[in-house]
Amino acid sequence: MGLGRSQKDLALESMRARKRGNDLLNEGKLEEAVCCYQHALQLFPRDADAHLNLGYVFSEQGLWPQARQALQQALTINPLLADAFYLLGVVSRAEGAIADAQASLEAAIRINPDLQVAYPELVQILVDTGQHGLAEQVLRQGVKQFAGDAHSRWMLGHFLFNQKNINEAITHLRSAVALMPDFPKAHESLGLALQARGTKSSLLEAVLSFRTAFSLGLQQATTYNCLGNALQLLGRHGEAIASYEMALSMQPASAAVLSNLGGAYLAKGELDAAISSHMKALQIQPDFADAYSNMLLVLNYHPDRSAAEIFAAYQAFNERFARPLRCEWSAHTNSRYKNRLLRLGYILPAFSAGSLRHFLEPLLAHHDKQVVDVYAYAEFDTSDQPTSLYRRYADHWLVSKEMSDQQLAQRIRADGIDVLVDLVGHTASNRLLVFARKPAPVSVAWLTGNGYTTGLTAIDYILTDRLSAPVGSEPLFSETPWRLPEGCFAAYRPALGMGDVSPLPATSRGFVTFGSFTRAVRLNHRTVHVWAEILRSVEHSRLVIDSTDFSDSEVQSAFLQKFAAYGIDSTRLDIGYHSPPWDLLRGVDIGLDCFPHNSGTTLFETLYMGVPYITLAGRPSVGLLGSAILTSLGRPEWIAHAEEDYVAKAVALAKDIVSLSTVRAGLRTELASSALMDEVGYSRRAESAFRSMWVNWCDAAGQIAVAQR
Repeated sequence: MGLGRSQKDLALESMRARKRGNDLLNEGKLEEAVCCYQHALQLFPRDADAHLNLGYVFSEQGLWPQARQALQQALTINPLLADAFYLLGVVSRAEGAIADAQASLEAAIRINPDLQVAYPELVQILVDTGQHGLAEQVLRQGVKQFAGDAHSRWMLGHFLFNQKNINEAITHLRSAVALMPDFPKAHESLGLALQARGTKSSLLEAVLSFRTAFSLGLQQATTYNCLGNALQLLGRHGEAIASYEMALSMQPASAAVLSNLGGAYLAKGELDAAISSHMKALQIQPDFADAYSNMLLVLNYHPDRSAAEIFAAYQAFNERFARPLRCEWSAHTNSRYKNRLLRLGYILPAFSAGSLRHFLEPLLAHHDKQVVDVYAYAEFDTSDQPTSLYRRYADHWLVSKEMSDQQLAQRIRADGIDVLVDLVGHTASNRLLVFARKPAPVSVAWLTGNGYTTGLTAIDYILTDRLSAPVGSEPLFSETPWRLPEGCFAAYRPALGMGDVSPLPATSRGFVTFGSFTRAVRLNHRTVHVWAEILRSVEHSRLVIDSTDFSDSEVQSAFLQKFAAYGIDSTRLDIGYHSPPWDLLRGVDIGLDCFPHNSGTTLFETLYMGVPYITLAGRPSVGLLGSAILTSLGRPEWIAHAEEDYVAKAVALAKDIVSLSTVRAGLRTELASSALMDEVGYSRRAESAFRSMWVNWCDAAGQIAVAQR
């Protein structure tokens, strides 16, 4: 009996020592707390809680072996101590024993599903080790277990966003915000998910979410960058610039933000500022290929840079980013039988449903499957709209969005592609560094951001025409120009719902309306000067300028001021944005092409709506697109070769209303009966070009093989 009383006394004294340790721990006095817990265990070694608390203090001190020993002792005494399993998981993770950490955390939740602190620790391990399915199960269990907890909802929503399950992510993140309106991270994550959805309404909501996060104290450069991206997608370029500048004030050395800032300046037509931003990004991150590509696009539009200067910048891209990848080249083993079924590969960009569709779909739709076997490498999710547009045309379909450049190049080589076609050049989300690895024997640039070179010596040919790339312009291309024998660089398929051609508006209005439906970046000081001269020369005439960039009131105001400098009152200008623009285009009498970088798709649309346009022939090839289209149409009289000639042709056309009305009535028929809309004929010409390129390779490869014997 006396012994029993002694044990009780020791246990009671041990408990008092443990409680003193807890008080000291709460006061942050860790060393003193350790002494109390150790004293408690000397008195009563089987006190599981004392071992647990000692393990916690050791873990707080970063003494991982001591913490592990104490926690294992606690579990030896009480194998159902969930808190000990949780802390053991934390310790194991810190020591790098990830499998042990996962097992311990799973045990903690299994024993006590209400141990909320264990869920994020376990989820992080599962995500880090690629166990995304199990991570999702744990997160969903947490949401079910803690139905009214905003953090659990936020964690699941953020996870689903990272897994590209955007719609369900938004649902859970909205629930998190509703449960805790002052939760800034939830507002930020909701903004990211809404931005990823990409619709105008969701982008507007994303802007509100980001700004709510800021108002709640979240001040991060990354979030201001995301806000800038959302504003940029909405066409609110001035606000986007302000947001990017706020991000840079917090993180001045962010190459990504600087490049995004350059994109916003480009959209406003401020080319020098755009180039400067991209150059700063490259100084910070010299291997930032996307920033360099963005800078090349700006140079293309610059009215004061020579063709030779621009091409030199493309060559520099090749030297910096593409040529080092020659080490990954290897001999191609494709069968050199010249007349066999040709494996033709296209890398379909993320924006394939946009203006590119009007030229890509006609070619894909009419490919002769007895001649080519079509492979499509899609840079978009299978749920996206382009899938339904293009998948039915491809014999083989691969979603390549999540593949690295190296992985995609390896897949293309494994598929035995004979001819690989690039469609976007240096525009957004390009895959030029796939082409730099030479995954196919023959590679071809086509369209490539309205037709200019890629700069890559790894790409063999550029598919073009004799007008866009005239004889003698070869030194401005890294590729060999392959000129189609007739027509121009592509065949055009109009959008659905464009409607009929209207009577000439000038006959009822009593004045001529000029129009341009192009981006602000193409409208430079030379263009504005010439267009202002036309307006001065044609009494009472008006000018419509309409595209997404002009949805921004700041951009509208800036261009009104540019015309005002030449004496053109704002009442003679209609600057804005309408989508679709068909009714507005029906109100235009004469189109005005831009220079030195011509418009692209809008020129075809202008003609299709019965509107002739004046173009200025300039530098190959982006400065000759308008000329190539008009020559193929049989209307070379609308091509000017000097700025004075441009003004004279526009004025002459405006003063002959009778002829203008006749042209309008028959222009759609002219276009439809020309090579410009001959989809089948163009497809045959393109296939013939691909076959001839292939034959060239076979012959060259055969000569090399003979020489090596």
